[in-house]
Amino acid sequence: MAANAVRWWIAAGFGALLVMLVGPAAQSSAADGGWQVVLAAGDDAQPVFDDATRTLAERLRAAGVPAANIHRLSADPAEWRRGVEPATAENLLRRIAGLPVRPGDRCFVFLTSHGERDAGLWLSASQRALRPDELALALSAACAAAPTAVVVSSCYSGSFAAGRMIAPNRVILTASRRDRPSFGCQSERRYSFYDGCFLGALRDATTWHAVFALTRGCVMRAEQRLGETPSQPQAYFGAEASALPARF
Repeated sequence: MAANAVRWWIAAGFGALLVMLVGPAAQSSAADGGWQVVLAAGDDAQPVFDDATRTLAERLRAAGVPAANIHRLSADPAEWRRGVEPATAENLLRRIAGLPVRPGDRCFVFLTSHGERDAGLWLSASQRALRPDELALALSAACAAAPTAVVVSSCYSGSFAAGRMIAPNRVILTASRRDRPSFGCQSERRYSFYDGCFLGALRDATTWHAVFALTRGCVMRAEQRLGETPSQPQAYFGAEASALPARF
């Protein structure tokens, strides 16, 4: 065999070996993409809402989500002075609609606040409720084709798991049925019932179905201990998002 042919054969074999050893991992990494995240605490009347979004942001960064991909909004002016974006309706909707989603990316939106029956999620910085149709429209922009997980934690939040919010690429979890309150937003608490249970479930589960089941069971037990009317957390799992991992 000629020397040039030998060198080509060695190079080709070495290249094939690199593809076998490195290629699949590199391709998987590129296909997996990253997470684009919006976390919003809609009311500052109690610290539980900011506590939840702050903890979630810290966990996401610790899990490897780049800080630049995590957008936290707050209704607390003290948080604004620390550089956190005000949680007005305009800012929140613009931030979600404008997420820099690339091919392979996923979207995660977590909203926590008080809720208004038949109105939506309360945003005290705007003195109005965010309606499900508004959130659906914002999600249909940058996250229209991306696997998307949406968590809405408030009283009467079941309306966010119905109507125009429904899309095959979305997983939606809510803290309550559309006609039921949720509990635990007292000032002396660290988190609301739902937020505390969700954070625990997200730590222990690997799928959104498991996150929902663990969260719902935890909320039910907390409500039973206090004799509260069950809030009945809701969920929707779109067909195209069935394989979306609950890992960041």
